[in-house]
This record gives sequence, C-alpha cells and structure tokens, in this order.
Amino acid sequence: MLPSIRRTAGLLLMLGALVSTGAHANSPNPGAPGSWRVLGTTHASLGQDHDTIVVQGPYDNFRRLKFRVSDAPLNMQHMTVTYDNGGRDNIEVRQAIAQGGESRIIDLRGAGKRSVRRVDFWYDTRGKGHGKADVTLFGMK
Repeated sequence: MLPSIRRTAGLLLMLGALVSTGAHANSPNPGAPGSWRVLGTTHASLGQDHDTIVVQGPYDNFRRLKFRVSDAPLNMQHMTVTYDNGGRDNIEVRQAIAQGGESRIIDLRGAGKRSVRRVDFWYDTRGKGHGKADVTLFGMK
C-alpha cells in the first residue's frame, strides 16, 4: 500500500510541476514584442467628449494600438497619436463600441516602432443613463 501512495504523490508532484511550468511559459511578458501593454485609462462622460492619455516612458515604442471600452457603450470618432518627435497621426476610427468591446487593431504608420507621447480621443457616449465609459488604451511593440 505504501508504494502506491508514494507513486500517487510522485505523480501529483510531477503534474503540479508541469502545470506550473506551462502556466509560466505561457504568461505574457508585458515588455515582449507581440504582447499588449496597458498605456492608460480615461473616463468618458455623457455627450460628446475629448480626452487624452499621456504615455509614460521609457517603454513607449509601439507599432500597434487598440482600446477597450467598459461600463458603457461609446462611439469613437477619431484619435490623434502624437509622437516624441512632435509628429502626429490623425486616425479616423468611426466605430460604435459596445460595453465590454474593443476597437480594431490600429497599425501605426512608419517603419519600426514609434515612440508614442500621447493619444487624444474624440468620442460620444451612446444613450442616456449608461454612466461613464472607461476607455483603456493598449500598445503592442
């Protein structure tokens, strides 16, 4: 009976090690290329609005952006991405985003990674009584 308990305990330890190793190997590294990093969140009030998310460095070089909307639906009209060198990209979004939804992936123009300083959003919330929508911006290297 004792050998079967040892065998079972050994199998459980091996299974635990495999699960632990697998979870660690698949966990995203926020600084790794191909992983999304939260750049900031802003709160959209009812009616038309404009807000800004300032991107903090030193890890502010990105190739792609997207945003997620929570707490209320939102109509994203357009956004302006301002880079550290002063250059700007005006991006037409024109997308109705449901509560809990997210935008399309927005590829930034130019070769390689772009050093993003700030992103300005122009939007209006949809419907009354939904409260404020939270807009969370993500960047990918």
